[in-house]
Formats: sequence, C-alpha cells, structure tokens
Amino acid sequence: MKLRYFFLAIGMLVLLMACKQTDTDSRGGYSPAIGEHLQMVQFKQLSLTDNVVLDSRQLENQVLLVTFFATWCPPCIQEIPTFIDLQKSYREKGFSVLAFSVDEGDPEPLFRLIKKYGINYPVLLADAEVTRGVGGVTGIPVTFLVNRKGKIVKKYLGYVGHDILEKEIKTMLAAG
Repeated sequence: MKLRYFFLAIGMLVLLMACKQTDTDSRGGYSPAIGEHLQMVQFKQLSLTDNVVLDSRQLENQVLLVTFFATWCPPCIQEIPTFIDLQKSYREKGFSVLAFSVDEGDPEPLFRLIKKYGINYPVLLADAEVTRGVGGVTGIPVTFLVNRKGKIVKKYLGYVGHDILEKEIKTMLAAG
C-alpha cells in the first residue's frame, strides 16, 4: 500500500514538472513588458473550435490574448473559464483570445475539451513557426498580450487570474 502512494506521489510530481516554467525570475505570474516588443507572428490555420481557417490578418487592429496550453496541464485547464468570460465580455470591443495547443498526435482530446467547456474562442495547433514567432515557448501555460498594432507587449508565465488579465485588457482597449 505504501508503494502505491509512493508511485502516486511520483506521478503527481512528474505532472507538476511538466507544467514547470524554466524562467525562474518570473515563474508563475506576470513577466515584465517584453523589451524587444516582438510583432505577433502571422499564421493561417484551422480553428478546431469552429472548423474555419483563421488568417491572422483577420485579427489586425484587435487586442489579443494569445495563450499556449495542453490538455494534460491542470493550470492550463484552470484558465479556460477566465478566457471564455473575457472573450464573451470584450469580443465586441475589438478583443479576442487565441489558444494554441502544444498537444501532439490525435486532436480528439482537444475536440472533447472544446465541447466540455464550451470554448468560444479559436483553438489552434501550435507549430514551430508560431512558437518561435512569440519568442519561444519553454513552459505552459504561457500567455501573451498583443496590442492593436500587433506588438507583443506582455508575457504571463503560469496561471494568471481573471482580475489581472481583465485590467490589462481594459487598459489596452482604452488605449485605442
């Protein structure tokens, strides 16, 4: 019986390490504004949410919250209700959430996740070009805030609460 708990503890540790961030200066929260102000990467991909090809040019002049996640990452799943609410609240004001999954292989778990939570924002598959285009993704969840000019201005490592994101989004939308 003790051996079972030992293996359970090891399994939980492995799961937590899978979501671990490598950037120890800002693990688990807000990372300061990105000094280089990277431009959001251009893409044309199928949205698993609605089976429509999404061209990044369709999102020009919008404030974007771009997140990288996986179906097996508990903090990533924990953020979904926040993203759904933000999409619902600010979509008509020029805002969109974009979620890039780093899951590999069969997309069926993504389709189940979209259906289970009623995800109302585009879910796309991350590829090397997209991850490089945001400056690299070294851990998940990681979320980027993009202004209306397409510049990545903030990076959040780990789970980020609703209030923090909403405050930043309102500021970006008000900036025009």
